[in-house]
Amino acid sequence: MPHLFIFGLGYSAKRIRLAVEARGWRVTATGQDAELAFDDGAGVRAALGVADYVLSSVPPGEQGDPALLQYGDALQQGWLGYLSSTGVYGDTGGAWVDETAPTGLGRRSARAEADSAWLERGARVFRLPGIYGPGRSALERVSEGRAHRIDLSNQVFSRVHVDDIAAGVVAGFDAPAGAYNLADDTPSSQNAVIEEACRLLGVAMPPLQSLDEAGLSPQARAFYSENRRVANCKAKRVLDWQPRHADFRSGLRSCLASARSDP
Repeated sequence: MPHLFIFGLGYSAKRIRLAVEARGWRVTATGQDAELAFDDGAGVRAALGVADYVLSSVPPGEQGDPALLQYGDALQQGWLGYLSSTGVYGDTGGAWVDETAPTGLGRRSARAEADSAWLERGARVFRLPGIYGPGRSALERVSEGRAHRIDLSNQVFSRVHVDDIAAGVVAGFDAPAGAYNLADDTPSSQNAVIEEACRLLGVAMPPLQSLDEAGLSPQARAFYSENRRVANCKAKRVLDWQPRHADFRSGLRSCLASARSDP
């Protein structure tokens, strides 16, 4: 029975765990809802010692990548994986970007450094755009009155459903080391996503506002400072991966169906 160790059992990693356990694998992880605390040095090192695969979803900190800093010497596995971000590409003015593009040019320099460090170790680095899925989508933002429509023409983003992330990582177990963009096929504006969520819920759309009028947090405002389309051709070709939710409309319908089926 293969054994996967996960650093950081967050939203995406939980979905990956479910997908792997469905294959009959054993999974050990760190995190609030996991078996081990990240700082449990003896326990983590013991688990790493018997793991066949290691995946990290822990974001970088001020000093660098926590998993590599604290446990890098214990990572002797043949298969390493890292959940990174397409933010490493920075702003492309709406142009398409693939894995051959330079990294470290955007606002997420720490993420780009961690991305590079994992690649240097021979990891499969999965670069992810905006992540959404059940309980974490435009549907919740609309329902809770937190959704905005920002008046920025030609602003586009890529995104990926959490189940497609899990499928991509599973496909990566048999793939060569390197970077892989896991994104849907249809980059689009954030406004289009909010408008579709409103349509599905049968509610009025929020007003179109400028960035200043919206009163966004610095983090949310920074989201709009970058504009790019993420190409997923390498993942399709090398991993034989196809996003089940090729566009946000399919993904939102799935999220709504999931919400309605919950007791």
